[in-house]
Amino acid sequence: MSTVRKTITLTEQQDSWVKAQIEAGHYTNDSEYIRDLIRREQERSAEIEVIRSALIEGEASGEPKRFDVAAFKQRMHAAHG
Repeated sequence: MSTVRKTITLTEQQDSWVKAQIEAGHYTNDSEYIRDLIRREQERSAEIEVIRSALIEGEASGEPKRFDVAAFKQRMHAAHG
């Protein structure tokens, strides 16, 4: 995979945070830390999109039906003893 060099600007507080993460042994350098943050955000965004899609599908499925707990328990008992 090819790479692209970027220049970013951080506050002193942010820079200190990144350095602390590296000094703690969580990352070997600034770039590794930033790439990990981006990967995590990509994963989080993908998870949110899955949830959004499920919500849209649920809303499009029609009106909700009342759940009968007693009938459910009966069916489960009959099926699984």
